[in-house]
Amino acid sequence: MTTGLLLSMPVKAIAQQQPSAYSTQQQAALKEAFELIQQAFKLYKEGKYTTAIPLAERALLLQEKVLGKEHPDVATSLNNLAELYRIQGNYQQAEPLYLRSLAIYEKVLGKEHPFVATSLNNLAILYQSQGNYQQAEPLYLRSLTITEKVLGNIHPDVARNLNNLAELYRIQRNYQQAEPLYLRSLAIYEKVLGKEHPDTATNLNNLALLYHLQGNHQQAEQLHLRSLSIREKVLGKEHPDVAQSLNTAVSNDMRYS
Repeated sequence: MTTGLLLSMPVKAIAQQQPSAYSTQQQAALKEAFELIQQAFKLYKEGKYTTAIPLAERALLLQEKVLGKEHPDVATSLNNLAELYRIQGNYQQAEPLYLRSLAIYEKVLGKEHPFVATSLNNLAILYQSQGNYQQAEPLYLRSLTITEKVLGNIHPDVARNLNNLAELYRIQRNYQQAEPLYLRSLAIYEKVLGKEHPDTATNLNNLALLYHLQGNHQQAEQLHLRSLSIREKVLGKEHPDVAQSLNTAVSNDMRYS
């Protein structure tokens, strides 16, 4: 699954919108928060989730103190912290953060904003991870509907939603519904992000697993190798996603040898 980890609005943009709204001390706090968010995002991309969490927590506290508890940037930081907890399997801490983030976005930005779609997508992933597929599906579908309406049919966020919905169907062994979603997602990623982007690799990895499950092992192996090659090149051999590709390949080799 791919998720949307959102970055808060840069401090300079906030200051430009409301130049006299914050004291010098508050602006310094917002600057510190933004720098912490940037550092946490970098660590997230590197797969260093445990190290990223205290930075994300500190950024959230600073933003809540200066911006208030219902500001869009606070919602973004809640989403990002929840994502760091979720990716480590800490679902109980992640869920209330996702729900609070979603509530703020819907109230402040409206129910059809792209950030609402991302929040719905990430909450759906949480429920899917817990095996709560009935709760996950309508969230994925709502996220996809918003994204297509607001951003158009050829957008990376649409590809993300298609991929994640396909994953949900694959897990439930609904392969006929999953395959066209994977293929459409892959086509968008390759067109918009390029053939060697990490999200393209994730999609290839997921499609390969589907083909393995359908018994199309030769096609699956080709996709696995392509996914692994992209991840090693772009992310580095020590990244968790590379290990995931290797483990999936080994698992399928053992299963079908």
